[in-house]
Amino acid sequence: MATSGTNGQQAMPGPYPGSRVFRAEDRHRFFGRAEESHEVRRLWQTQRVTVLYSASGAGKTSLIQAGVMPLLSPGGIDVLPLGRVSYASTFPRAALPSHNPYVLALLMSWSPQALPTRLVSLTIPAFLRSRPVKRDAYGDPTPTLMAVDQVEELFSVGRPHRLYRDWFFGQLAEALRANPGLRLLLSIRADRLTDLLPYERELADTAGQERFPLEALTFDGALEAVTGPLEGTGRSFAPGAAEQLVRDLVRVRSRTLEGPGVEPVQLQVVCEALWGSLAHESKEIAKSDVLQCVDRTLAEHYEREIRQIASERFDGDDRSLRTWLRLTFPSPAGGRQAVRQSAIRMAGVGRNVVSLLVKRHLLRADQRMGESSYELAYDRMLQPVKWDDQQTPRQPLESQDYLREAEAALREGDLPLATRLGEEALARSEENDLRLRARIESLLGNIANEQGDLQGAISRYSAAARSFETAGMVTAVGPLLTAIGRLQLARGFPAKAVRELQAAMARVPADLTIQTELAWALWHGGHTDAALGVLNGVLDREGNNTEALLTRGQILAGMGKADAALRDLGRAGPLRWPFAKVAHALALAQTNSIKEAQQEMVEALAESADDGPLLLYAARVEQLAGKTTSAADLATKAISAKAPALPEHMAEDAIRLVVSAW
Repeated sequence: MATSGTNGQQAMPGPYPGSRVFRAEDRHRFFGRAEESHEVRRLWQTQRVTVLYSASGAGKTSLIQAGVMPLLSPGGIDVLPLGRVSYASTFPRAALPSHNPYVLALLMSWSPQALPTRLVSLTIPAFLRSRPVKRDAYGDPTPTLMAVDQVEELFSVGRPHRLYRDWFFGQLAEALRANPGLRLLLSIRADRLTDLLPYERELADTAGQERFPLEALTFDGALEAVTGPLEGTGRSFAPGAAEQLVRDLVRVRSRTLEGPGVEPVQLQVVCEALWGSLAHESKEIAKSDVLQCVDRTLAEHYEREIRQIASERFDGDDRSLRTWLRLTFPSPAGGRQAVRQSAIRMAGVGRNVVSLLVKRHLLRADQRMGESSYELAYDRMLQPVKWDDQQTPRQPLESQDYLREAEAALREGDLPLATRLGEEALARSEENDLRLRARIESLLGNIANEQGDLQGAISRYSAAARSFETAGMVTAVGPLLTAIGRLQLARGFPAKAVRELQAAMARVPADLTIQTELAWALWHGGHTDAALGVLNGVLDREGNNTEALLTRGQILAGMGKADAALRDLGRAGPLRWPFAKVAHALALAQTNSIKEAQQEMVEALAESADDGPLLLYAARVEQLAGKTTSAADLATKAISAKAPALPEHMAEDAIRLVVSAW
């Protein structure tokens, strides 16, 4: 957004992005990183695995998007869009079957137009195999380059189970083994390098790897980043003015950190503010324009950020936030204070406050002596700032802004905060903006589902479905009804689940995921033949549909049709989910592979201890192994299980197993 100059006239559009990252379309104004861009491109194209790392705020994402990718020749290589391991979406997550959230997020980055329901059952190698092979002028396959940004999100507080992370890196390793032309670039904050090390070894065993550290901007690089974007704007720096600006930026960094250099985020924030402060007719930026500009701009910038964060996350209580910052990051006279992660106390501010402050560049995250450490990005951040008429506080947040913040909080795993922000987004939305209200309700449904409040999630998804229906967005209703159906099934109401899923099918008849979920609900309701009929129809249309194969294989194992079950489960492998494993174990036991079956059963039980059907299948494995007492014990647990409960039509089998032990 254009800002006003000091004379009150509209300023020209600015060539500096401020605190946001450079995007691909900004490549013509991305300066100061030519050497690093060429070196990262070289490593990415020649090494199987490259790890790009730096302290927070050094500009890794900007480097990849605006520096490295524009250097790649589109004719000679196949480049995937920049990948992420987390996503913020109002799509009803409860509509999705069990999946690896990291893998799904990455595939959604690579294929942003695809519905999550089409990607959820794919592995990384399967997705890569499904893409057309790009060939060079000689007909040979070109190398495939893929980059995963912000890998530190895999290790953040509140992230899902380590099992998903292990599986994610296992899939990357498998993809590298399968395709010699694959090149992988991982971008990560330096404070998380130690966490990445075990997985680096796994990837290196597969393909070998190199690391590249991204440092602060040098004086010459910073000078180029200051002056380069002015090309073609009709403005320029007077002799010595740009050099003065860079010297001031170096001085600011040296007050906090060892070694010369310029923090890229601070440079862009200062230059954006400087540009906006100039009179419309100004053609030359004089030394007088830059004098005291750096400290003044940064003080005002961080003051706005603290106030904004307090408004968004602490009910406007910036005093508590400042007090916590002062106590946690003291600034002794003449020195700096880096604080180890283990020494930070979260009481009163929430466990995600550090990641939030790093994300907004108030804290700088790095690694020292093998441990994550944090320090204030600006040493005078907490000093009082005198506000005057020239300062422009951020505009009040609107409903869309609160929705974006709620999505970010959900992505970070801060569910109470996500709920509060989502409720605020809903309260600020217009009654007649049905699409926005539906998206907010769907996000609140996602939050309730994450909290285990199934009835609350159903209510939210139902409200979202009504709004989308009224707005005429019928296809958006289907996933919401699917989510409601799956939640009703989880609550132990298969008949209600079937009704919701049939309603979803009526709105999106071609969605095979909905049909597979309907089959699962029919089976839970005791309608096994109807369930198999639906699954057969899905597999007639898409023979390698993983979810349909898994579901049919699991049902067939329970019916005693071991050979057919093993075929389906084998085609759907590798088996990652506990019920699929125990179904495979039951089919193996039915073919007298008892030892192998019991080993797989034990693995499944270790991952899921309150699943009724799983416990009953495990009981049947033990029964076939001749362990009557153990079988009865597992059957007893199956009868009282809640997540999910044992379907009624399976209860008789469980009771018979218990009675057989008397």
